[in-house]
Amino acid sequence: MSTPRPTQPTHCGGTLDVDRSDAEYRAWLKEAVRKVRADANRSADTHLLRFPLPEHWGIDLYLKDESTHPTGSLKHRLARSLFLYGLCNGWIRPDRPVIEASSGSTAVSEAYFAKLIGVPFIAVMPRTTSAEKCRLIEFHGGRCHFVDDSRKMYEASAALAAETGGHYMDQFTYAERATDWRGNNNIAESIFRQLELERFPEPAWIVATAGTGGTSATIARYAHSMQYDTRVCVADPENSCFFEGWTAGDLDVTCERGSRIEGIGRPRMEPSFVPAAIDRMMKVPDAATVAALRALEAAIGRKAGGSTGTGLWSALKIVAEMVAYGRTGSVVTLLCDSGDRYLDKYYSDAWLAEQGLDITPYTAAIESLLATGVWPD
Repeated sequence: MSTPRPTQPTHCGGTLDVDRSDAEYRAWLKEAVRKVRADANRSADTHLLRFPLPEHWGIDLYLKDESTHPTGSLKHRLARSLFLYGLCNGWIRPDRPVIEASSGSTAVSEAYFAKLIGVPFIAVMPRTTSAEKCRLIEFHGGRCHFVDDSRKMYEASAALAAETGGHYMDQFTYAERATDWRGNNNIAESIFRQLELERFPEPAWIVATAGTGGTSATIARYAHSMQYDTRVCVADPENSCFFEGWTAGDLDVTCERGSRIEGIGRPRMEPSFVPAAIDRMMKVPDAATVAALRALEAAIGRKAGGSTGTGLWSALKIVAEMVAYGRTGSVVTLLCDSGDRYLDKYYSDAWLAEQGLDITPYTAAIESLLATGVWPD
């Protein structure tokens, strides 16, 4: 299907008139939007799991399990929103590729939606992206385009879009504006609805991690608009500049290396990250992330991806703080995707040794907290 050529201006009583409407394209657009919206209609809400803590603490810790989406991660919500945004803006066109800069999970989800509406998809990713994510992108009909330096993903994506006549989705710019933070079954509204019958229905803290920054922006804006007292903490991994940019108030800060924790951490302050909306940030060592992942598996029998460990470590730090001050309440963090995608990384002792990561002191800290209520110095 071709894009119609602009018609020549017609003159009528001195008025210039150019009509570019295209009935064939509008029919395709209506069908594409219907398919994307139908996917949301078919999807049940994701579960809110409890992490076991001693009852007498009076603190409940929950994980919003986003791994149950059709494409297995939190990014399914984002990809759906980005596709609707791109379609309704007229940016996504029939037979032209959608291109995305991604470390994996967003690309998996976008490949799914591209296949759903019948357009090609190209993922521009670091060469270190897990093999399982690459397999899933290709399973959904996408193509992987690798770069050696994660900082080059943006320009490589824009160049591919220009070369192919496709649309560069640019999740890092559009994530926060493509998602309706006011409601409409976004992740924040879902969390608060699921907590309604719990003993602490309004969480003291919600902990998110930042890849685009869109999720933390959605949660914080929704909490503000609903006048909740809930605070939002963003956990940042090593080799990411969000923490430094937030603490210094410097939107131009950068870092020289890419994050080892796939899906989060960026070498620049992304446009979708909204620093003023959030209350707190923590910088989490990568070894602590892995220790938290393994503690999660021991506690609830579930393997999760790296970003889940970063958020869980920060959530446990907040729990320890609440215990120390005798506060009760609830804390929520996210189970972003399944650990099955990372068996050769965060669940591999050989990978830890190769990366020089020692999780022993961080594992001991979590064990101390759960056994005694005390977080060691």
